[in-house]
Amino acid sequence: MHDDSLIATTLGQLLGNRQWTITTAESCTGGGIASVITSIDGSSAWFEQGFITYSNSAKQQQLGVAEALLINHGAVSEAAVIAMATGAREKANANVAIAVSGVAGPEGGSTDKPVGTVWLAWAIQDTDTVAKCYQFKGGRDAVRAQAVTRAIDELNKALSKKSCIKH
Repeated sequence: MHDDSLIATTLGQLLGNRQWTITTAESCTGGGIASVITSIDGSSAWFEQGFITYSNSAKQQQLGVAEALLINHGAVSEAAVIAMATGAREKANANVAIAVSGVAGPEGGSTDKPVGTVWLAWAIQDTDTVAKCYQFKGGRDAVRAQAVTRAIDELNKALSKKSCIKH
């Protein structure tokens, strides 16, 4: 079994044990996180839906991300992925959401946000939404693949730390 399949299986177990559902809000990964999650048998019990919001207008229309936030902070920012994760969780009525926005390359980077810059956020019910910035190495496919793996792996760690299960 591929590493992504292993971590997605673990995610399914963590969510299934709680009877929770998950949604994704993806920009630079283009649905890659949802694809890995739904490759697992039985994922329909815990995967709610995925949003591929590649453009700023899609982020606004589908997830309710404020235009002013995108203008002031940019789509590749902590504020943007937090708003994406929060909006996705609310729109899907899911317990958990993963959001990602980044610069996969080869073009599009800047001094402040070079190619490989990826922001990830995790919105878990009854907790504060957490976001982290990563600088991944390699070409476009490598950056996207690393973002997918890190997004699921970090969520697994966060869910494993939550010992109290609220019903």
